[in-house]
Amino acid sequence: MPRAHALDTITRYYDAFNSGDTKGMEALLAEPFAHHVNEGQIRHGIAAFAEFNAHMSRCYRETLTDIVVMANDAGTRAAAEFIVNGVYLETDEGLPEARGQSYVLPAGAFFTLAEGRITRVVTYYNLGDWMAQVR
Repeated sequence: MPRAHALDTITRYYDAFNSGDTKGMEALLAEPFAHHVNEGQIRHGIAAFAEFNAHMSRCYRETLTDIVVMANDAGTRAAAEFIVNGVYLETDEGLPEARGQSYVLPAGAFFTLAEGRITRVVTYYNLGDWMAQVR
């Protein structure tokens, strides 16, 4: 059952993401929480993740497709692979100017779970690929 619960938790996390329900994503997290972004510093705590979500919602509109979720038997670790289908809405500091550019980008994430809740998210994508698509 632990593996099935982890798969369900990660699936609900991405369902909330695709619905634009950042509060729903945050409800699946537990403290202490660590968010490892592709580029930049680790964000610690659910409040920092909520600030990140607000920033991302302002600058990007993204939907994930072709999501595949995997988990270990204990339900303590999981991974997902997916395609990010996005629109660059507002210029993000240090990145190219936003002009409503569309992008499609393969990505993946790794999760740590404790008692059925997410305590760590690590996200990876090819920033160079994204930059080439939005220039």
